[in-house]
Amino acid sequence: MATPPFERLFGIVLAAAAFVGPATAPAAPAPRPSGATASAVAHATPRLDRTGRRQVGKASVYASRFNGRRMADGTRMDPQDDVAASKTLPLGTTAQVTSLETGRSAVVTIRDRGPHVPGRIVDLSPATADKLGLDRHAGVSKVAVTPIALPASATAPAAVPPSRSR
Repeated sequence: MATPPFERLFGIVLAAAAFVGPATAPAAPAPRPSGATASAVAHATPRLDRTGRRQVGKASVYASRFNGRRMADGTRMDPQDDVAASKTLPLGTTAQVTSLETGRSAVVTIRDRGPHVPGRIVDLSPATADKLGLDRHAGVSKVAVTPIALPASATAPAAVPPSRSR
């Protein structure tokens, strides 16, 4: 007597399942820190660098669509100012940016957060990019960013009043 087709198919599926192994449940997601939202966990901000160490990486230039928009410190983006955005340097930091391709340098003030592209350490205003000899149409350029002066609020921890115990 011949085996019905559905039983034959069922036997093939069972054999394949035995070969692959038992089905496992997907791993449970890592617990979120208390009070954190999904977007806050996925886009955690890097820790501020108050060490004053030189950083080497890629720089990009602010797009013209950002002209006049508010930056993280509340000022408006002026393409003629020597300003920059950094993910790790405190706002208000004065830094020297040196193009490792042209050798030119410019002093900027960190006024914004970014760049929001992996692998980049600084976004420069168009005026600063011109001073460094960076080609805006090339996209990115290798630079060194050396902090000159950190803002006072970034160098010292907030003063904590002494506790009074009775």
